[in-house]
Amino acid sequence: MEGSNRIDVNARLPLNNSNNLSPADKQAEEKEKELKKACANFESVLVYYLFKSMRQTIPAGGLLDKFPGKDTYTMMMDQKVAEEMAHRGDGLGIQKMLFNQLNRKPPKKGEGEF
Repeated sequence: MEGSNRIDVNARLPLNNSNNLSPADKQAEEKEKELKKACANFESVLVYYLFKSMRQTIPAGGLLDKFPGKDTYTMMMDQKVAEEMAHRGDGLGIQKMLFNQLNRKPPKKGEGEF
């Protein structure tokens, strides 16, 4: 059947319509991505300090009491674990709450919070 309308099954469609966005929309989308990243980074710092505080409650002693570089190693490990926790999915949920709080649009004139 020559000349018939055929569907190209190998044709690829764009996954997002970022080409159709206005410059203002692209800028808003970019700011939103930056805010999400900042919220995730904040959560990772918060979790790191949580780990650090928890480690300070553990009494010194034990089999591997002190060896050179132990403090540096545990600090680096805590930082990496906190980073991984914050960047997987929604993390602990802190970043999502923070993002929602910071991303709120200010109320229009005449619209109050009450």
